[in-house]
Amino acid sequence: MKVLWVKSGGFLPLDAGAKIRSFNLARELATRHEVSLFTFYSAMTPDPHFGLGAPFQEAEYIPLDVSERTSVHDIFTYAANSVSNRPYHVAKYCRPDVAHRLRNMLSRRRYDVVLCDLLDTAGVIPWNLGIPIVMFTHNVDATIWKRHILFNNNFFWKAVSVREHRAVGRFERRFTALADHVLTVSDADRNEFLKHLPADKVSTIPTGVDPYYFRPQTNASLEHSLVFTGSMNWKPNEDAVFYFAASILPLIRKLVPNVTLRVVGRSPSRKLVSLQEGDSAIQLTGTVEDIRPYVHDSSVYVVPLRIGGGTRIKIFEAMAMGVPVVSTTIGAEGLPVEHRRNILLADNPEKFAAHVVELLTQPVLRERIAREARSLVESRYSWAAAAEVLERVLRQIVQSLCMEVNA
Repeated sequence: MKVLWVKSGGFLPLDAGAKIRSFNLARELATRHEVSLFTFYSAMTPDPHFGLGAPFQEAEYIPLDVSERTSVHDIFTYAANSVSNRPYHVAKYCRPDVAHRLRNMLSRRRYDVVLCDLLDTAGVIPWNLGIPIVMFTHNVDATIWKRHILFNNNFFWKAVSVREHRAVGRFERRFTALADHVLTVSDADRNEFLKHLPADKVSTIPTGVDPYYFRPQTNASLEHSLVFTGSMNWKPNEDAVFYFAASILPLIRKLVPNVTLRVVGRSPSRKLVSLQEGDSAIQLTGTVEDIRPYVHDSSVYVVPLRIGGGTRIKIFEAMAMGVPVVSTTIGAEGLPVEHRRNILLADNPEKFAAHVVELLTQPVLRERIAREARSLVESRYSWAAAAEVLERVLRQIVQSLCMEVNA
């Protein structure tokens, strides 16, 4: 197959779930098929996309001059877009020059299928190509915005969430209907799309992990240390840290006074930095080249997410590294995990704190949960296995179209 993989937000660096999932699946698929990449994203220096070559057939990347989130220019741009029907991210990134360059790339080579990666990307796709267009959704975006409404106490951000929830919902329904097929990353997401799409149009691609790169280490972890990883300029991650610091960490401290928390991820907001300044037990690292040393040094990996969708690759990475995980059910949503076997789950501060304390104070339980978790991801959830599912779905779509044309 000749596949054109089109993605907003870039493929590199591998510092966010969608990038990690897309790059690893595309790379695995490219070992057996001709895969070309087209991506557009906020400009960065240095740009890791430069020199992106094998195993891909071709790679076109477009860095964009994008205003910083919540800057004055960003707020004015949002206000101007609010009178339209488009979600803000689509207006911000899906520009006419990007769409023009994509059409030029499509004119140079014949592809068997176009993979539209992320809902935002739909804004630059020409939908009358005559070849299959498959939409790859990493979340049900309308659901994420609905959860923002529930948990946002700031009047301005609640109003923004209401507006984006409506705009994204319309956009999601429109383009998933236009697509020849829709891919989801969990059965929970698939069930949401089945509310307005036929069952044979939606397939689930399992989440993967590289169990050789993410491995346990024998060195002892720092005692009574917790870790959370993720892009800190993503609102659900920021909300999770504030929720944990305000409602869960004080309960843990009553029984484990010397507990510490490291928040590992790029672009923490000024508000998050002030949280660190007010509590010496909380450390924000900002961007790091490799999250593994920080996870290995920790006794427990925490995922206190209240907002989100899709699946959290970060959980599989921690499990592969042999670090036990405590998560909310939303945090572990869509993953094939089992409470008290390979993970601990809790949806209120008291239970979440109690589970963390259990793991901090009971080494045997901590080691058993970690061992079961590693066994799960190592045996069933490699990227190669996930890519085989994707390859099978894409083949079926391409073959179905050929049969229709020849009928």
